Amino acid sequence: MPLPLLLFDCDGTLVDSEPLLAEEMTAGLNSVGLPFASTDYLGEFRGARFRRIVAELQQRYGNVDPDQLDRMEVSMRANLATRLAQELTTIPGAQEALDTLAAYPSAVVSNGPESKIRTALEATGLSHYFGKRFFSGYTANCWKPEPCLHLHAASIMGYSAHDCIAIDDALVGVRAALQAGMTVIHLNRFPDAETTPENAIMISNMYQLPAVVERLTREYWQLPVPQHSIGG
Repeated sequence: MPLPLLLFDCDGTLVDSEPLLAEEMTAGLNSVGLPFASTDYLGEFRGARFRRIVAELQQRYGNVDPDQLDRMEVSMRANLATRLAQELTTIPGAQEALDTLAAYPSAVVSNGPESKIRTALEATGLSHYFGKRFFSGYTANCWKPEPCLHLHAASIMGYSAHDCIAIDDALVGVRAALQAGMTVIHLNRFPDAETTPENAIMISNMYQLPAVVERLTREYWQLPVPQHSIGG
């Protein structure tokens, strides 16, 4: 039996992009008359698809001209791409966890566009861990919290859902992976403000991830942990 497939979220799990995203999203949405603050993204909307956020805000505050929205989104994403390339850092412990778990098959599963995922991984030096193994909601035309993005990634990688471990910091991703029937590890960096859903395993930092994955490998898959992966 092969080792379980590790499916990593990107923003907030591998890379610390969410503060940059929240700032650019705030500027863009406010420019078209939709009230929004960085704290709204980091609280209520963290991990959600941008257009779902826009739809929710329009329900609350009124509709915006679609062409204006399109122009704003193009500008916002261009500004974000520049900042990601120049300012982005990894989540503490992410690179160490990837080094320790290098023997495991892995991929990235993100609601963001492929270009954003690629920029984030390249800017932080994480791209060599995954190569082209990243799956975007925009490519699959399916976004978290629906389970189909995780299931799409597993299928392309040749794994059943039951042989996958999903790692995600956002509740939309945790719930999506649980609904997909996967083993789920919730990177809960805000335990005072956020409750880990039932049946997900909570860790508070990425340094804890290798030990949890290795324990699950022994207990659920009844496999020995690869010796060259131990040490994180």
